[in-house]
Amino acid sequence: MEERYDVTIIGGGPAGMFAAFYCGLHQLKAQLIEALPQLGGQPAALYPEKRVWDVAGKAGVTGQELADDLAAQIEVAPVDQFLGEKVTDVVKEDDGSFTIHSSKRTSTSKSIVIAMGNGAFSPRKLALPGAEELEGKQVRYFANHKEDFKDQRVAVLGGGDAAIDMALMLEDVAEQVYLVHRRDAFRALEHTVAQLEASTIEKLTPYLPKDLTVNADQSVTLNLKKMRADEERPLEVDKVLVNYGFTSNNAALKDWSLDLASERGQIKVDQTMKTSVPGVYAIGDGVVYEGKVALIATGFGEAPTAITNLAKELYPDKRMATHSSSMGIG
Repeated sequence: MEERYDVTIIGGGPAGMFAAFYCGLHQLKAQLIEALPQLGGQPAALYPEKRVWDVAGKAGVTGQELADDLAAQIEVAPVDQFLGEKVTDVVKEDDGSFTIHSSKRTSTSKSIVIAMGNGAFSPRKLALPGAEELEGKQVRYFANHKEDFKDQRVAVLGGGDAAIDMALMLEDVAEQVYLVHRRDAFRALEHTVAQLEASTIEKLTPYLPKDLTVNADQSVTLNLKKMRADEERPLEVDKVLVNYGFTSNNAALKDWSLDLASERGQIKVDQTMKTSVPGVYAIGDGVVYEGKVALIATGFGEAPTAITNLAKELYPDKRMATHSSSMGIG
């Protein structure tokens, strides 16, 4: 027999987890479906030990700590959770309800909240001969465990917030950290750049990796070419940590039986987080509206907006409290 829910949240990143918590506060029968085997989304999967600074009330929190805190919060007002389960289709029925088909089961729901971020993600690769063969060894795209870099020489490639954060995170465990960027200026928050300037990280700018070779002792020599010049210099390191960003797409949405209005691959929503399909809401990095800022903190604001308005739509005669202090918790 199919399970029937008030709300189905698709995506178990920070925004989806907070939305699940709010469903519990409103005592809505809800399910949270996540394709990965664990909750937490990109922060937990990609940078569990890197600090995130855009969460209100937290003076820096790691991706894993954030996921753990959100999971503990959900337990205050639990909802059904299904992990390692990919949603393959969402069909709107004639009565306005939805049938959700996943890789493991079928369920029905009165409403949908899409919180999938930008969908499946993969790192932009280092386009040098031989780099692919070194992936997971001398060439890395993730720093999930900083102890893997203990007492090593590490070259971090990139110039954005994530690259600088990675370099700063490794500073206290690595023998030496180098930050290689093709521009003179870094594309990061002013506070992050100030931390970089005060660190022991050696900045190599404006350089671009030209080739790499593996040495007899299994270290790697990067040949760096200075931009707009004939100058080249070798850099011998133990690990190369590439942070050129990620490519992502929500191609899975195109396979669903929902005709969602979108803009540049992102779902268009109104001020209540409604999409163009009645009964379907969307939150997080995968949505677009005027003035949208793609931050975790923004998703935390969108989640209660979506759930509260959705609850009012499902139960118009029920008085809906909006403040947690009036919801009878604790």
